[in-house]
Amino acid sequence: MHSNAMPSGAQAELNGPADGIPEATVARLPVYLRALYGLAERGISTVASEELAAAAGVNSAKLRKDLSHLGSYGIRGVGYDIDYLVYQVSRTLGLTQDWPVVIVGAGNLGRALANYGGFLSRGFTIAAMLDSDTAIVGSRIARLTVRHVDELEAVVARHNVAIGVIATPAGSAQAVCDRLVSAGVTSILNFAPLVLSVPEGVDVRKVDLSIELQILAFHAQRRSSARPADAPGNAETHGKRSTPRVAQELAAKG
Repeated sequence: MHSNAMPSGAQAELNGPADGIPEATVARLPVYLRALYGLAERGISTVASEELAAAAGVNSAKLRKDLSHLGSYGIRGVGYDIDYLVYQVSRTLGLTQDWPVVIVGAGNLGRALANYGGFLSRGFTIAAMLDSDTAIVGSRIARLTVRHVDELEAVVARHNVAIGVIATPAGSAQAVCDRLVSAGVTSILNFAPLVLSVPEGVDVRKVDLSIELQILAFHAQRRSSARPADAPGNAETHGKRSTPRVAQELAAKG
């Protein structure tokens, strides 16, 4: 067994490179694809590596190396054909086919995921939503009727579900994960604040927004502490006096 403990909120737990492509490259391919879609929507048909790299937030050398793993090298003086590159990246990520997805947990998060329109355009079909709350079971969410979680195994088999999304409280997440795995689901997206244990051969991605916020808070604190004491934007300008200044004033009054 292994666990999906990772240093940040949206990290992959992969068993190894797919088809010889490094894991770090695989992690960047969706970013490239998003940038390519944005360029295509602006009516751009070809793109230089520097422009695509800037849109994806990486350096051009890294982008060219990543795309070389796909067999795409671009044309000198012209760049990359966007439509073909979209196809290459989509094919590598497995997005040239439809992937049935089941969401377990029909609370606020599950509802938001079900209503997100971006999944279908990327090849992901929400096949079913499941919940254990009888007050929710039978209701309609995003054109889906919420089914009871007792039907999980039957739903997975009926829709040939490839990916399971866990949007339940932490207390029930592991049990749901175990049932998904037993039913044959080998790819799981976990939103529950819990480290899941899964057998080898099962891939888990964990999304924890609170962890991401804590990381941002760390960087914000570092930037704040790096400011000079009397510089604009320090604690005093926000209605708070720094500790040394307060201590001096108290000492003067004493």
